[in-house]
Amino acid sequence: MPSFDIFAYIQKLVLLLPGFLLAITCHEAAHGYVAYKLGDPTPKMAGRLTLNPFKHLDVVGTLVLVLTRMIGWAKPVPVDPRFFKNPQRGMMLVGLAGPAANFVLAVVFTICLKGCAHVLLTQPSPLEVRLFLPLALICKEGVLISLVLGFFNLLPIPPLDGSNILAGFMPPRTAMRYMSFGRYGFIIIILLAVTGVLGQILQPAVMYAAQLLL
Repeated sequence: MPSFDIFAYIQKLVLLLPGFLLAITCHEAAHGYVAYKLGDPTPKMAGRLTLNPFKHLDVVGTLVLVLTRMIGWAKPVPVDPRFFKNPQRGMMLVGLAGPAANFVLAVVFTICLKGCAHVLLTQPSPLEVRLFLPLALICKEGVLISLVLGFFNLLPIPPLDGSNILAGFMPPRTAMRYMSFGRYGFIIIILLAVTGVLGQILQPAVMYAAQLLL
């Protein structure tokens, strides 16, 4: 029976947390900012137009990250589509904002990673190795986490962002019926995760995008 390595576990978490916090913060802040620019004051009133990760953290979502060392989630930003001139189009744009922010962040992490790699490949001093090697590993994890979160939220399962994007192309009545399945969405996601189907769906897209970037 394999032994549990607590130090490797903690090390993995330390490498994951910066990327996770940035990914969920940028994701939720992007939702709130786009909704606010479209006329909805709700995100600002809720204090969610901020890059402070503690405003976005969800206790259960963070606990899941600690347990799985792979996935987690933040508190959804409150959005009221009644403030939008075109609620259906507005929710589609708000839905696009989160994954788009994650993909932009993945590019930023990639640039930082390549900068670290350049230093580490040019006869670095011991101090530079101690500084840039952990930073490179954090950036590498940040790329993967950002991509996973971006592609995960593009899945067309209500209430994920992908459902709002897809609903934006539907007739209003059809969109309402489609979004009503949101009450079963979490159960569907759990079933997909437990059966391994979720990983099979996400892995090809994440690995392809990661290869393009890295």
